[in-house]
Amino acid sequence: MAGHSQFKNIMHRKGRQDAVRSKLFSKLSKEITVAAKMGMPDPDMNPRLRLAMTNARSQSMPKDNIQRAINKASATDGEAYEDIRYEGYGPGGVAVIVEALTDNRNRTASNVRAIFGKAGGALGETGSVGFMFERLGEIIYPADVGDADTIMEAAIEAGAEDVESGEENHIIFCAFEDINDVSKALQDALGEASSVNPIWKPNSGTPVDANKGASLMRLLANLEDDDDVQKVYSNVEISESDMVKIAEME
Repeated sequence: MAGHSQFKNIMHRKGRQDAVRSKLFSKLSKEITVAAKMGMPDPDMNPRLRLAMTNARSQSMPKDNIQRAINKASATDGEAYEDIRYEGYGPGGVAVIVEALTDNRNRTASNVRAIFGKAGGALGETGSVGFMFERLGEIIYPADVGDADTIMEAAIEAGAEDVESGEENHIIFCAFEDINDVSKALQDALGEASSVNPIWKPNSGTPVDANKGASLMRLLANLEDDDDVQKVYSNVEISESDMVKIAEME
């Protein structure tokens, strides 16, 4: 029985991982399709498509899936997606920005509003929390690409603004409008990045305790689980001790 239970647990975890991966591929495919539809289907002529394809490859998305997403952009009966940004506050007054790609604005707004409300948060007007964040380009490389000094030198040469080097990766920040030029220069110097994205980086954090933190983590997870939501950002600050408490609550 123990072996059987262990097998079921393994299958359950694998099923969950497969579901998460499938949802990730779906979001990546949507971004590729939208990027290809908004510009040329050639990544060399379309910076947004180039970034979308780079991120898809970094997540081991098959080439056939990437090509199908590009081809879908030229389909006359395809969905017409639009970019929408939502802003609001989560538990503890934490600022939250949600980026979505949707073919039904009313559905997405209703879903996002319900997720905020269920968590004790509130959806606000566009701009209500955006001033607490800075729009930047974020380029990530694995730690084994080089040491901190090597990455810093390459980043400065490429025109980046800042670098954060840790045990697992190097995170390079640049001005939002420079993301394509900087990422291309870094690719020439260091190879292909793990990911290249425009992001919302908080200017300062909002500290919360374990109870509020647990509610916020559920809010962010539920937002990310929505099919229309592409990215979620917050300015939450949680201490290591409270993170341990949150893990114990789950």
